Amino acid sequence: MNTFQKITQARMVAPILMSLALGGCASSLIEARQGSEQVAVAQPDQVSQCKAIGKTTVSVLAEVGFISRGIDNVDANLLQLARNEAVSQGGDTVVPGDRPEIGKRTFAIYKCRP
Repeated sequence: MNTFQKITQARMVAPILMSLALGGCASSLIEARQGSEQVAVAQPDQVSQCKAIGKTTVSVLAEVGFISRGIDNVDANLLQLARNEAVSQGGDTVVPGDRPEIGKRTFAIYKCRP
């Protein structure tokens, strides 16, 4: 294989490897606040007996440079941020709301457990 072919091959492989690396570690970049694993995710019709605490709008990067992150990773990050905020506000349940754009979402926060 000549030098030109090696350089061309490296240019094709590098973005693939970079996106795999970013995609694999991107979900772990959001730190889970203590107690956030106990925060439930519910639908609006499941919180009628709960006390409304407030709302939070969270956002994360949906693209890193020219690489789009997977929607599942983005949604997982948004949910973790919402759970963290629920803990901060004294809530134990979040309800996903509006998504004005990929990488941004509003969550309602409720206190459902005594």
